[in-house]
Amino acid sequence: MAIGAALSDPPKIHRFPQSNYIDSVRWLPPVSALDRLAVVAVFDSDSDSPSVEIHSYTQDPSPNLTPRAKWDPPSRVSSLTASPFSRRSLVAAATLSGSLHVLLTDAVDPWSFESELSVAEKALHDGSVSCVDVMDDGAECVTVGGDGRVNLVSVGEAELRCRRIFDSSGLVSFTSAKWASPSEFATGGLGFSLQWWDQRKPGGAVSQFKGDWNQRKSSGIVHSIDIHPSRKHTCLAGGSLGTVFAWDLRWPQQPLLLSGVGSGESTYSPCESEVWEVQYDPYIKSTNVGNGTSRILPTMICSEDGILAVVEQGEEPIELSAEPCAINSFDIDQQYPSDVIYSLEWESIAILTRS
Repeated sequence: MAIGAALSDPPKIHRFPQSNYIDSVRWLPPVSALDRLAVVAVFDSDSDSPSVEIHSYTQDPSPNLTPRAKWDPPSRVSSLTASPFSRRSLVAAATLSGSLHVLLTDAVDPWSFESELSVAEKALHDGSVSCVDVMDDGAECVTVGGDGRVNLVSVGEAELRCRRIFDSSGLVSFTSAKWASPSEFATGGLGFSLQWWDQRKPGGAVSQFKGDWNQRKSSGIVHSIDIHPSRKHTCLAGGSLGTVFAWDLRWPQQPLLLSGVGSGESTYSPCESEVWEVQYDPYIKSTNVGNGTSRILPTMICSEDGILAVVEQGEEPIELSAEPCAINSFDIDQQYPSDVIYSLEWESIAILTRS
């Protein structure tokens, strides 16, 4: 594996030990050029108490991550995401008890939460919420769960409006979701399965894929999916056994395997454990520009065996960090793509800067 390849210098990593377990981290959309803020899902195992916190990141005189605001959910956070919303930042936090909470930051003071809207336990899912994703403008959320339900939640200034668009009665288990457009989103689940949904065509998924690597059924799980804003026909997925693959709606039963189970000699695998998250990486320039046979852009992953790396079709992975514990989540700053924030299982947050 190439270490720091395609980078002029090795990345700089700053680690910030925390007093509690970090379930998830996300950059907050910038309200001003002076504010670098992150939202963090925290769990205190001693008191069995969860929280959602805003942290500010400063670099002068030295890198520092400082808690600024705190909100206490009713149970541990199972999924966390952030989006801009009406000149503010919106944070959506789903919980293990099945509730959904939409937090809005203050329009004047982005370091604090101004209001909170909630959907109570059991209203959306019979059990925990596996994943929540928010549209780019914060107008609507999609939630999925192991109970096989798919819900849409419209976000207003004073209320949340919910509607269920699918219920498999537990016959299908969903683990991840991602918006592709105001009308379309993708979901993932057991068996390396993926589904594509179009609100203009109600009644169920309009396209489906179920993993069958090397002509044998696989029991793997899709943990995370991503969709590039300029290539909305292609869904990126990461899951069990180091597996990362791309699902193109133009060829729905011919996935392109980038890493992991069943990979051939031309495919490099940076890890063999669970891939917890995947994101398209806007910082790394693709080596396949102009190559019509390859359309998959560079992809960042984090894994159970502590690997943060970039994978690209036909290229050796770029290892950014190898930690002694699991990397549970990460997020690339869309305004400054050189900066990546990630959470470590050993109660720590790290910020990696590429140059």
